[in-house]
Amino acid sequence: MDIRQLEYFSEVAKYLSFTKAASTLHVSQPSLSKAVKNLEDALGVPLFYRASKQIKLTDAGEAVLVNAKHVLEAFNNLTSELTDVMELKKGEIQIGIPPIVGASFFSKFISHFKEAYPLVNIILTEVGTKTIKQGVKDGSLDIGLICNLPTNNGDFEVIEVLNDPIMLVVNRENPLSLKKKIKFADIKNEPFILYRSDFSLYDCILEECIKYHFSPNIVCESSQKEFMLEMVGSKLGIVLLPSKICHDINHPKIIALPFENSTLHLELGMIWKKNRYLPFSVREFISKSKEIV
Repeated sequence: MDIRQLEYFSEVAKYLSFTKAASTLHVSQPSLSKAVKNLEDALGVPLFYRASKQIKLTDAGEAVLVNAKHVLEAFNNLTSELTDVMELKKGEIQIGIPPIVGASFFSKFISHFKEAYPLVNIILTEVGTKTIKQGVKDGSLDIGLICNLPTNNGDFEVIEVLNDPIMLVVNRENPLSLKKKIKFADIKNEPFILYRSDFSLYDCILEECIKYHFSPNIVCESSQKEFMLEMVGSKLGIVLLPSKICHDINHPKIIALPFENSTLHLELGMIWKKNRYLPFSVREFISKSKEIV
C-alpha cells in the first residue's frame, strides 16, 4: 500500500466513477483500475461493488475511505510543513550567548536574520561559555557563541567570529586613569570585579595574572556587565572588558584604558555539534554567520 493508491481510491470513491477519477487525476483508466485493485489485494477486501454501469462502495470501502481521508490530510499537511521548513518559513533556533556578548556583538546580525526569515523563532539563552559548550554537546542548544575558542575542537565545529583586545575599566579618581596605556603589572594591587567562574574570561584573566606573578584580589563576581560598571563607578574595584564593550560605555565616573603589550583578548566563536543533524533554519543561520566573519 502506498499514498498514491489511497489517493486514487479516494478519487474513485468521490465520483463513483473510474472514468471521471482518471480524468481528474490525469492518469489512464487502466492504471487507475490497477492501483485500486492492488490496494484491495493488499487489504484483502473488495472496496467497490462493480456493476455494468455504476460502482458503489462496500462496507469495507466506506471504512477505508474515512481513514484514507485522514491519512491524505495528514500527508498533505506534512508535505506543506516540510516545504515551509525547507523554505525557512518556519523553524526554531536555540542559541546560547554569554552575557558578556549580549547586544554588543550579535544583535545586529540576529536582527538582519529575523528580517529575512521572520517566522523562524530564535531563542536566546544567556549563560557562561562552559554551560554553553555543555548545552551544544547534549543537544539542548543548536548553536553556541563562546568566549575563547577550544584548542581541540573535539565535539564541535567552530568558526571564529571576533578577536577583541581586553581593556581596563577604572574609576576616573583612580591614579591609573591618568595613564595613556596600562601595563598589566600595574593592576596587581587593585581589587578585581570579575565575571563569575563559569565564564571562560574568568580563567583567561587569572592565567594572565599568573603570567605576571600575582594572584588577583577578587572582591566581586557577577554575570551582569551593568552591575560591574556601577561597582567601578562606586570606586569598589576595576573591571577588564572587551574593547567593543568599552567603546560603548557612557558613564561619567569611569574610563577605559588599553593595555600595553598584552596578549589578553576576547575570542568569540560560534560552535555547533559535530556529526549531528542540523535543521534547515540552523544551517542557514550558520551559513549567514560565515558571510559576516
